[in-house]
Amino acid sequence: MNIQFFGAAGEVTGSCYLVSGPGLRFLVDCGMFQGGADARQKNLHALPFDVRQLDFVLLTHAHIDHSGLLPRLTMLGYKGPVYTTAATIDLLKVMLLDSAHIQEKEAEWELRHRHRRNASLRGTPQPLYSVTQAMDALKHLRPVAYQEAFFPHPDVQVRFFDAGHILGSAMIEIRVGGRKLVFSGDIGQPGRPVINDPTPLREADVLVVESTYGNRLHRSLQETENELVEVLGRTLKERRGNIIIPAFAVGRTQELIYVLAGLIRAGRLAPMRLYVDSPMAKAATQITLHHAALLDAETRELIDWQRRHVHQLDVHFVADVLESMALNDVREGAVILSASGMCEAGRVKYHLLNNLPRAECAVLITGFQAAGTLGRRLVDGAKTVRIFGQQVPVRAAVHTIGGLSAHADQAALLGWLRNFRQPPQRTFVVHGEPSAAEAFAEMIRSRLGWQHVEIPGYRSETVL
Repeated sequence: MNIQFFGAAGEVTGSCYLVSGPGLRFLVDCGMFQGGADARQKNLHALPFDVRQLDFVLLTHAHIDHSGLLPRLTMLGYKGPVYTTAATIDLLKVMLLDSAHIQEKEAEWELRHRHRRNASLRGTPQPLYSVTQAMDALKHLRPVAYQEAFFPHPDVQVRFFDAGHILGSAMIEIRVGGRKLVFSGDIGQPGRPVINDPTPLREADVLVVESTYGNRLHRSLQETENELVEVLGRTLKERRGNIIIPAFAVGRTQELIYVLAGLIRAGRLAPMRLYVDSPMAKAATQITLHHAALLDAETRELIDWQRRHVHQLDVHFVADVLESMALNDVREGAVILSASGMCEAGRVKYHLLNNLPRAECAVLITGFQAAGTLGRRLVDGAKTVRIFGQQVPVRAAVHTIGGLSAHADQAALLGWLRNFRQPPQRTFVVHGEPSAAEAFAEMIRSRLGWQHVEIPGYRSETVL
């Protein structure tokens, strides 16, 4: 058996792993590269193998850095099934179409930009894929239940387990050739709101494990709530400004609604109207409520409270572009939660354009920001940023709220690994920037005593 690392190797995005052996070839994840000047080129040249020879695809969860190249996979000729959880399928019906819409709009923008510059570049800019091609990819999705074994190939048994990352997220156990392979996917932080804790697994011959926060610890939820209370109070009451919260439409938006509702119920925040300016976030919230059985008990109870007290936290989903544009005229008191979470696309860029130059406003960064993204530049303290071709001064306060991360921190990752009864024969550390992956690999060796721990390179191939 061989494994090739076609993404999330030496970086966080683009998860894609090709496992092959005699008479067998399959993918685990098919993610888009995000952030950085070379992301588009990497996406255009991803999947450098004959996709028609694949037997099946396994998908850990719906985030675009794990699923976003599925339409290109089918566009290039893949005809087989893509197995994932039912909740992930529901989310992908929204997320892949939204991603395709963004690809189309960016291609249109590039064409207009060339005309304005009288550029003579050859060819017409093309999207990575179209909405029609994304719809075709959805036809390949097949639902599987947590913990139930199934056989996507006569020689392969697979089980999905709750990864506690976002709704429907999974870690995947694969039995093939007398060996057990485990792909962690993205592992959630235990004890965080909304989603159940990650499932402990006990054994693996080969383990592929994420390391997004392999060199960091998160703040506690209590510390995070204290900071939210302080920032919201200072910005809304004292400075009389607005608060912009870039947030992933899936997972982070629902967590923030939960946390704010809990703080209001506890009397720590005054009643407020929360503008959720993201059509995808609205759809994802509806999907989350539809899959309430996957939520933890505390979240289900708080949802019931919020429904009975809608005047306390008035969650207003912004309906259309005109209503979104009208928020630009609001000069104070607005809490606007909008996608995308890394500030790379979507309506949040307009809200940043209008509020970053205002010292009375604040931006709350609540999730991981990949290298090269607008969100990362804000976190790193940029004094000016470019948005829609304009140089925008950053006068608003930028706060990083780390305790809401959907990814396990170093301690939680090590805690999950301690569930294994004995070290895997091979452990591959992926889905982390080099400093995080290297620190986490060394921690596995020193703290757990595991010897065969490797950090694969981009497009590297290893015999298992």
